[in-house]
Amino acid sequence: MDGDKIDAKGKVGDLVMQNPQALAALQDRLDNLTQSPSVMDSLPLSIRRRVNALKNLQVKSAHIEAKFYKEVHELERKYAALYQPLFDKRKSIVTGAVEPTDEECEWQSDHEDEELADELQKKASIEEKKAGEEGAAEENPKGIPEFWLTIFRSVDMLSDMLQEADEPILKHLQDIKVIFSGPDEPMSFTLEFHFEPNSYFKNSVLTKVYKMKSEPEAEDPFSFEGPEIIACDGCEIEWHKGKDVTVKTIKKKQKHKGRGIVRTVTKQVPTDSFFNFFNPIKVSPDSELDEDSEITLATDFEIGHFFRERIVPRAVLYFTGEALEDDESFEEEELDEGEEEDQEDDMEEDEEEGDTKSRETQPSECKQQ
Repeated sequence: MDGDKIDAKGKVGDLVMQNPQALAALQDRLDNLTQSPSVMDSLPLSIRRRVNALKNLQVKSAHIEAKFYKEVHELERKYAALYQPLFDKRKSIVTGAVEPTDEECEWQSDHEDEELADELQKKASIEEKKAGEEGAAEENPKGIPEFWLTIFRSVDMLSDMLQEADEPILKHLQDIKVIFSGPDEPMSFTLEFHFEPNSYFKNSVLTKVYKMKSEPEAEDPFSFEGPEIIACDGCEIEWHKGKDVTVKTIKKKQKHKGRGIVRTVTKQVPTDSFFNFFNPIKVSPDSELDEDSEITLATDFEIGHFFRERIVPRAVLYFTGEALEDDESFEEEELDEGEEEDQEDDMEEDEEEGDTKSRETQPSECKQQ
């Protein structure tokens, strides 16, 4: 009889192993058994009902938070209109369309800097007078040459994208604007790159639209932490013939199978360029991205956010390097905190090892007490 039971169990086991669905179901049950019970499982039914009521309140709170962020977006749009005249004046000075007055060019500094500036101004006046007498007046460049290109070179996030072939084109970049979506439109912001007429492409403005979402997911409302970029759209660059820096021409030899004739063909293949920024990965709601594409898209979102929050509002400070110093200081502080935590962990580990060793070296009678 016992032999029959063992034989039956063996047959059931064989059937389970041959049936992937049954095996998966069995594995799920085993996983559930091995997992420790949640807080909710250990609570009486009456308390679990009340906790569920609190979770429903939390969902309502998430939806109120979503409305808050939508109003923040409206405030950003409102204040963007107030900032824009200042940014337009910045563009005029950078491009040389407007020469700032002496009053506008005065910069408040401490007393020592003022004394140094006075000395330099006197020295410069003497040198200018001497140069004028010798008939060798120094050429005065228009505006602030290579203003945006200098920023691109200085910021690591942008310089990593910058290629040698991109630099002559970015010398023609006159301004970058952030345009927020209207009140009745889906939440988004657009980066506009304004170029002077050039020999590389016909466009006067290149655009990149970042689409955002600011509402809790129905399946997981507790994960909501505010607006997030979910997709982006670039624009078509109308390159002049032979000027497209996003592709390179390669030559390849082909041999005819029958005749043995060799011919050389040329074709264009993609190459690294900042201007690939305007041709982002297309995201389809139904398709899944591979890991490399996900990283590329996440980096793209980060760059778009950086343009919006840092580069455009504080452009002159990135040009002078002052904003870079602030960013580096912030990173160093974070690093110091991490190092302190590591040191604390190491000290705790050393203390635990010391305690273990001290227990191991105790006499046997002490261990038995």
